[in-house]
Amino acid sequence: MDRIGVAVIGYGLAGQVFHAPLVAATPDLEVRAIVTANPERRERAGRNFPDARLLATTDELWNSAAGIGLVVVATPNHLHAPQAITALDLGLAAVVDKPMALSTVEAGTMLAAAARTRGLLAVFQNRRWDSDFLLLREMVENDRLGGLFRIESRFERFRPEVNSKSWREETSPEAGGGLLLDLGAHLIDQVHVLLGRPQGVYAEIAAARPGAVADDDCFLALEFTGGARAHLWMSTLAPSIGPRWRVWGGREALEVWGLDPQEAYIVAGGRPGDAGYGLPNGSQRAVLTRGGEAGPRHEVPLPAGRYGDFYAGVAAAIRGESPVPVPAQAGWDVLSVVEAARKSAATGTVVPPESAPEGA
Repeated sequence: MDRIGVAVIGYGLAGQVFHAPLVAATPDLEVRAIVTANPERRERAGRNFPDARLLATTDELWNSAAGIGLVVVATPNHLHAPQAITALDLGLAAVVDKPMALSTVEAGTMLAAAARTRGLLAVFQNRRWDSDFLLLREMVENDRLGGLFRIESRFERFRPEVNSKSWREETSPEAGGGLLLDLGAHLIDQVHVLLGRPQGVYAEIAAARPGAVADDDCFLALEFTGGARAHLWMSTLAPSIGPRWRVWGGREALEVWGLDPQEAYIVAGGRPGDAGYGLPNGSQRAVLTRGGEAGPRHEVPLPAGRYGDFYAGVAAAIRGESPVPVPAQAGWDVLSVVEAARKSAATGTVVPPESAPEGA
């Protein structure tokens, strides 16, 4: 069976570290074109993918898309909607890096384009395949914890100075910058997988570092039907890093410390399929506790992370063999919470997210 040709638009952190390597590691996919206007990145792409076409503009791709079946949009956030819609209008499948768009309005136009063209549109939420999240999902599905009462989830870092070379830090939230759209999109999506859409959102959002124009310290409290709650933190100002997860059930609680090692492994040149890829490397620790302070505590093994499953699922979906691994509607759902969070932070009130589009 012929491999599906892939064009990757953008060769910054997302395109270079995540998308292109994961596509290349997927047997049914092949990187055939890379689009970047940056000469240094184009030279790097040529070294990494010598058989791929190197293009300076998306117009070059749109005017000559022969051999391409999938377009990966790994550009700054404000370009996601127009580039994905163009790909769909040309009859190409599209994967869009998170966040899907700048707003639910933009995301709605993308959903409409996918419906109009009957095209495949997926959102890249690789952290559904983090080792810690795989462990948590398995425990929830097997009712190991006794339901879900409270979820605490964190992405905390200590970077007290604004990075002037990062568009995410130098761009206003309205134009696509900030932690809420970046790390927050991951945390919100993971909670949606576990608990569904929330009914209320409370948020505290700040651009706290000197000279910051984008949010760099955020807290969200999400309320769910049935009483479950999720508390989400994302910050670049944390001298002390909290647990990645702290999850309570009716019987047991799970704590996970440290981050999934897959990103660091890929940065170092590793790929899915390599011996040892995704396996625990000592950077994480998962602990189960039963019955409070006096109850037993014991460490549990973490599974291997599996970022490669996303693009394997995309390839299968293009061939009509399985559903889209992260459908576009999931991207709209995340943005509805982001927008509710911004309203909450501005008013100091709990805000219900916008209802999903009809038929979602």
